[in-house]
Amino acid sequence: MEWYLKVMRDNYANFSGRARRKEYWMFTLFFMLFLLASIFVTGALIAIFGDDTGAILGGIILIALYFGHLVPALAVTVRRLHDTGKSGWMYLLVLIPYIGSLIIFIFTVIEGDKVANKYGPNPKS
Repeated sequence: MEWYLKVMRDNYANFSGRARRKEYWMFTLFFMLFLLASIFVTGALIAIFGDDTGAILGGIILIALYFGHLVPALAVTVRRLHDTGKSGWMYLLVLIPYIGSLIIFIFTVIEGDKVANKYGPNPKS
């Protein structure tokens, strides 16, 4: 949870520097858990208030969650790319259907540079 809070609180819109794999993947894990929980809440709201009202309330929750995490998710991904020595502009590869997302996934999985690179010192040290 501390890694998620580090991204949300300390590095909300920080696109400079480097992010460890652990920071990136823990943020992603907690975001997915919150997303799953909000889907369950939406289902409960639909059961309580009916289809129309419950769906609207649930949709508001999901949209707020998504937009609240949009900037930090972009920032931590750019910092993760920086850790591997890639420019943050490489994130635009996700615009290529199928293969672009796979390439970004591979970049987020590989180990970062062990020494300082042009984006900053090694975050592990």
